Amino acid sequence: MNERSTHSEPSHRRSIALIVLTWLVLQVGGLFSPGLLDDVDSIYIEIAREMLHRHDYVTPYIDGIRFFDKPPLMYWMAAGSMAVFGEHDWAARLPLAIAVLALLMSVYALGLRLYSTSGKQTSGDRAALYSALALGTSIGPYLYTRFFIPDILICLWMTLGVHLFLVALDRASAQRSALWPCVGFAVALALNLLTKGLIGLVFPLAFVFFYLLLTRQLRLLPRFHLLVSGGAFLLVALPWHVMAALRNPAIPMPSRIELPAKAGWAWFYLYNEHVARFLGKRVPHDYGLTPVWLFLVYALVWVMPWSTFLPGAIAQVYRQLGHRYTVTVREREAALTVTVWALLVLGFFTLSSRQEYYSLPALPALALMIGGFLARAECGNGGPVDKRADRANRTALLCHGWLLMPLASVTAVVCAYFAITAPHPAPGTDLASLLSQNPALYNLSLGHLFDLTGDAMGLFRRPLVMVTLGMLALGLISFLLRRSSQTYSANLTLAGGMLAVLLAMHEGLVRFNPILGSKSLADAIVKLQKAEPRANDLIVLDGELTTGSTLLFYTRQPVHLVNGRINGPWFGSFWPDAPAIFETDESLRTLWRGPARVFLLTYNPESRAKYLGGPGPVRTLAAAGGKSILTNR
Repeated sequence: MNERSTHSEPSHRRSIALIVLTWLVLQVGGLFSPGLLDDVDSIYIEIAREMLHRHDYVTPYIDGIRFFDKPPLMYWMAAGSMAVFGEHDWAARLPLAIAVLALLMSVYALGLRLYSTSGKQTSGDRAALYSALALGTSIGPYLYTRFFIPDILICLWMTLGVHLFLVALDRASAQRSALWPCVGFAVALALNLLTKGLIGLVFPLAFVFFYLLLTRQLRLLPRFHLLVSGGAFLLVALPWHVMAALRNPAIPMPSRIELPAKAGWAWFYLYNEHVARFLGKRVPHDYGLTPVWLFLVYALVWVMPWSTFLPGAIAQVYRQLGHRYTVTVREREAALTVTVWALLVLGFFTLSSRQEYYSLPALPALALMIGGFLARAECGNGGPVDKRADRANRTALLCHGWLLMPLASVTAVVCAYFAITAPHPAPGTDLASLLSQNPALYNLSLGHLFDLTGDAMGLFRRPLVMVTLGMLALGLISFLLRRSSQTYSANLTLAGGMLAVLLAMHEGLVRFNPILGSKSLADAIVKLQKAEPRANDLIVLDGELTTGSTLLFYTRQPVHLVNGRINGPWFGSFWPDAPAIFETDESLRTLWRGPARVFLLTYNPESRAKYLGGPGPVRTLAAAGGKSILTNR
C-alpha cells in the first residue's frame, strides 16, 4: 500500500524519539574519544580550565597569557561543566553536545511551524522530522562538533531567533502583545554576540530587516517593544564587554607598523577580530582564505547527502515565491524564511574573509528547505495535494536516482576497493610514517586529509567497510524504497545509512588523533613525572602553541614556546604580567644544559637531537603522530 494513504494523526513522540536517538548515537557516543586536538579544540578548553583556577571569568587566559580572540560564552559553558563533572575532556565537550540536541529540537519546532497547515498536521511533523534528521546526520554539523568551536551554537541562536521573530510578527500583525517573543529574540541575540562576536548580530538583525522589507511590514517595527527588548539585550550582553574593556585597557605597544601606539582589549577584539578580519587585514594573519566557489561547494558538502535534494527543494521554493500557483500564507512564509536566511549567510561570506566552515549558520535553513520538500514529496502540504505531491515525488526520485545514488555508489566502490586492497600495516605502525606532507593545505580545517595515501588506508579498514555499507543503504536501498513509494522508510534508511558513515568518520578521527593531537605524549610525560618526580620540570614546544596545545590540558602544566611568539598568545604577550615562556634556539640550549628536566615536543627530533646533543644528553621519551618528546634526563 502507498505510504501516503496510511498517515493519520501526527506522531510527534515518535519523531522526537528518532531525533533524540540520532543525537545519542552520534553526539553522546562521541564524547569520550578521541583525545583533544591541538589548536583551537584544546586551546578553548584549556582557557576554560584556566578560568576555573583563576576564578576570573572576564579575561580569558591561555598558558598564563591574555587571549582576546573570542567572546566568553563557550569558555563559560566548558568551565561550568568541568566545575560540576571534573576537569575531563568529555566534561568540557558535554555542553556542545547538549547544544546540538537543542539545535535539532529547535529545527524540529520551527519545521512544525513552517510546514503544518490546518487539517494536515502529519506533513508538518514529517517536514520537521526530516529537517532535523537532515541537519543531525549531515557531514558538516557532525564534523564541526568533533572539536570545540562556536559555530554550531551560532546555528542554535539563529534558529531560535528566526522562530521567535516569526511568532512576534504574527502577534504584532494581529495587534496582540509581542513582548515575550521579542524579549526572547533579544536574549538569543545577546547570546549570539557572546558566542562569536559582532557576527552574531549581523545575521538575525539582517534577517528581520529583509523579511519585513520583502513582506512590506517595516511599519510594524514599533510594535516589537524595541525599548524593552533593547534593555534585555543590554542586560545580557553589556556586562562582560564593559568589564573586559575596563580590566584590559590600552597599553603601550612595541613600535611596529601593524600595531597602534596603544592598544588593549577594545582594539584587538572589536576592531582587529571583527572589522579587520572582515576586510582581510587582521594581524597576525593566521587563517586561510577559501575562494568563493570553493566556499559555496563546501556549503553543499556540509549538507551531504541531503543536499542532493536541493535542486528539487529550490525549485519548490521558487514556485512558491514566484506566484506560479496559489499558496497559503504559511507556505509563503516558509519559502521566504529559508530563502532569506540561507542567502544572507552565504552572501555575506562571499563578500568577506571566509573559511570553509563559515557557511554553517546557513545549514538549518537548507535543512528546513530540504525537509519541506521531502514531506511534500511524501504526502503534500495542503492545496491541490495530488499534483504538487506527485511533482515533488517525481523530482525527489530523480534527485535520488541521478545524484545521490551515483555519488553513494562511487563512494561505496572506492571505499570497498581500499578496504580490500590496502596493505596490512605491521603491528604498532605509526600512521604518520604512511602519510604524505602537504603543509600548504594545513590552514584548512581538513587539510590533513590530503596527507592520506594508499598505504595509510590499511589502518582505516573497518571505517572503510562501515562507509561502504552506509553508502549502499542511503544510496541503493533507500532509492528502491523511494521508487516503491515507501518514502518514509526511504528517508529513515537514508538517515540510518548516514549514522554508519558518521560513526565511521568518528572512528577514523580516533585513528588519526595522534597526528592531530598530543594526548599520548602528554600521558608519557605525566607517567614519568609520577614515577620520577622532580620539582623543576619544564615542558617546551618546538614552535607555536598550536603545535602541541593539548599538553597544557593533559599535563596541567604551563609550556614554553621556542620561536613561538606568534598568533594566539602574540598580542597578550605584550602585557607586563605575561609569564616568560618564550624561548629562542639559544635559550633552549641553555635550558637543556641547566638543572631543570626539560621535555621538548618537536616535529624534527633528529635535527633537534643533533643541535642539543652538545650541551647535554638527548633521550626520546615517546613518539607518535610524527612528533617526539625529547628529554635531557
